[in-house]
Amino acid sequence: MEEIIIKIPDDVKKRILKENIDVSLLVKRLIKQLGEEKEMVDWSVKLQRASRKGRLDELKKRGLI
Repeated sequence: MEEIIIKIPDDVKKRILKENIDVSLLVKRLIKQLGEEKEMVDWSVKLQRASRKGRLDELKKRGLI
């Protein structure tokens, strides 16, 4: 398993220690969430591009461009 090093502000470190937060679990969840968000962004970009496909040609046919 790989290891990462992150720098956090002192106030965050104190809160992590005070609340006994499992930083490893937190980072794993954040990475998973970022992956899920990337999938959603990729899907929405693909959908947008598909909806625009042919729009330029249609506008040219209508003489708008």
